[in-house]
Amino acid sequence: MLEVLTPNPISQIEAAMATVPHPPKKGYRTIRLPLAESEYDRFLTDRAYAKARLDELYEDFPELFPDAFPWGYALYGFTEPSIKQELSCRRIRLNQGRTVFTIAPAFVMPYMTGLVQDVDHALFLMRFHVPCWAIAHVFGRDAMYWYRLEQGLGRFSVVGTTVKSPELLPQDLVADEKHSWLKGERVYIATTAAKDCILGASVASSASQTDLEKAYGVFANEARAVDADYAPETVNTDGWQATQNAWKALFKQITVILCFLHAWIKIRDRAKKAFGELGHEVQQRVWEAYRAPSKRAFAQRLRRLREWADDALPASEMKQKTLDLCDKRDEFSPSYDHPFAHRTSNMVDRLMRFLDRAFFNAQYFHGLSDSAENRVRALALLWNFCPSSPQTVKKHGGQACPAERLNGKCYADNWLENLLVSGSMNGVEQDPQNPL
Repeated sequence: MLEVLTPNPISQIEAAMATVPHPPKKGYRTIRLPLAESEYDRFLTDRAYAKARLDELYEDFPELFPDAFPWGYALYGFTEPSIKQELSCRRIRLNQGRTVFTIAPAFVMPYMTGLVQDVDHALFLMRFHVPCWAIAHVFGRDAMYWYRLEQGLGRFSVVGTTVKSPELLPQDLVADEKHSWLKGERVYIATTAAKDCILGASVASSASQTDLEKAYGVFANEARAVDADYAPETVNTDGWQATQNAWKALFKQITVILCFLHAWIKIRDRAKKAFGELGHEVQQRVWEAYRAPSKRAFAQRLRRLREWADDALPASEMKQKTLDLCDKRDEFSPSYDHPFAHRTSNMVDRLMRFLDRAFFNAQYFHGLSDSAENRVRALALLWNFCPSSPQTVKKHGGQACPAERLNGKCYADNWLENLLVSGSMNGVEQDPQNPL
């Protein structure tokens, strides 16, 4: 057991915290660092070692610290010992702004709810939708303990935790909504993806532009907390107008690209057996148009497809959907102006299937909208940080998870410690708006 230290008496600054008009989110002032349990005793008791270790970690990982950290800081006592873990944390006060931060180790969960080594295997299984009661049956405690651990992960900024450098914020996105149920009422999970990561997942109460703009706005706000000037170039969506309008409202200069796959699926689903080889041929011709090497060639192939469909296809829904696809040339074509843009939404569709399996296995949502929101966000982070299959890890040269592949690095060998360190200051790199 780590030594329990007597904390400093409460300061005037700490006493003033309750008077801050708009206090930052819990965890905002917690800097979570990859400090090993074996060194933590010394980190608490040896001031010189603590300062040297902080300076070393800042040198390696400046993104985990407040922007004002280079202007100096002072060790500022300790937190009260945790009743659950009998563990204290060091505090520091920045010279600029006089803001106080807590330095928390990554081997313990937020709010001192458990040690990482005791819960990481259980949370890994929750990534595969194992229910909380089954987790409790194997790992002990009760189902609510594990439910609350997962809920706690949802408090991190999804974008700020996953993307650790403004330069790595993706310029080409994919977005769609997954239908789900909250207390028997239909809701929509507005999902944003890029680089095989879920970067946004928020519950919208309806599919209206207002509600979707609010839901996708969670991603927009978190991305702008990482880079205030963030302006993605493209987003690929299906044909729902409210979705496209929501993105145009959030990012004025964004180019919305219509998903070609959705248009093809509408044709495929209507290519009944009665059409025989004609049904296969129309699908083949559609994909030949998709593979056009240039915008001009794409337009030519769509014109030929329309001419062929007018002559060869009998009057049917399949013919109508084929002609509809040809009419949407202008909505597909902008992808040729953006070489890295997504032309289909298959990435976000795949990630939404992961979310939907979790919702289905839990029989959807039965509590408050806030708990539904936290669960969706927690699942996004579990997807981003849990290790991939051995075959996938080998394929990517040993990079274990989507977040590591996006950032090109990780902070700890243990996946959960890596997630917690990535969530330093709740994944937000800026100083609080209301300094103490």
